[in-house]
Amino acid sequence: MTSRAVAMDPPDERTERYRRAERAIWSHYGLEPTERFVEFESPAVRLRIQDVGSGEPIVFAHGGVWPAVAFAPLVRELPGYRCILLDRPGCGLSSPVDWRKHEIRTVAPKLMGGVVDALRLERTHVVGHSIGGVWALRLAQGHPSRVGRIGILGASPLLAELPRPGFFRVLASPIGAIITRLPQNQDRARSMLRQDGHGPSLDAGRIPDVFFDWHVALVGNTKTFRNERAMIRDGVVRGGSWRPGVTFEPAELAAIQQPLLYVIGSADPEGTVDYAKQVVAALPNAELNVLPNAGHMLWLDDAVHVGNAIRTFLDDSRSAEPSRTKQAAGLDRP
Repeated sequence: MTSRAVAMDPPDERTERYRRAERAIWSHYGLEPTERFVEFESPAVRLRIQDVGSGEPIVFAHGGVWPAVAFAPLVRELPGYRCILLDRPGCGLSSPVDWRKHEIRTVAPKLMGGVVDALRLERTHVVGHSIGGVWALRLAQGHPSRVGRIGILGASPLLAELPRPGFFRVLASPIGAIITRLPQNQDRARSMLRQDGHGPSLDAGRIPDVFFDWHVALVGNTKTFRNERAMIRDGVVRGGSWRPGVTFEPAELAAIQQPLLYVIGSADPEGTVDYAKQVVAALPNAELNVLPNAGHMLWLDDAVHVGNAIRTFLDDSRSAEPSRTKQAAGLDRP
């Protein structure tokens, strides 16, 4: 596999509209990322990377249809770290992969490892959200000497016992082709987050309008939704189950030796706390942090708590036997 950093192409009108909406989010949180692209020969894909801060590196892999900038509230809570945020293939400004010809279990470690190589990182921490958790663990599995500590956020299909999310089932169906072509507006974007367990934060105004303006621009000016549908249909689900190589066998999880922090919201509709406990029990060096009343993208509900949990975990090199469960404080503050 070959990967190399490449220059940006001159932006077209749609790309520039998308970038403006994205910059508004970064600006809202007082952040100014740099941007670069990494090009691969096999699979032939061009990945976009955004880089924020300095210090020990953390590579982030995002979940479905909410590319890297969605991590902005969390990145603000991680001063002293270099946050390297990947737009997964087909999302944001990254080009797509043909998932009819490739499997996540081979592509994820190739591309994640290639990013680490292209950025000349000797070793990095990694954080994955939702399906991005699979990418994070596949990196740790394929390149164990290059990964320090691992963070998993929200329900992630790490074990076959996790039911397919309803959104995946709908998007993979024929009606999904229609949904991905519907125009987006703020109300639809808010509805998506409400279905993902973020109703209290929406009602309390914790999620800013620029976030929804960005998602409208994402749907209108990129092919993220259509590409994610293709990934789900051709690379993630098959009938009523996960495709081979998406989830992990128990023996695969047992072989991952890096310390791991799993942070999940108790209101995450994509998976339960009991499921997260199963994952933690299958890993040799893992701990669980439960955030009450938080949804799937739990840092949108309480970025301070999630940021503190990650910072404490990454700073804590003394923990040889982490506790199995940590119950977080509530979300009832104003």
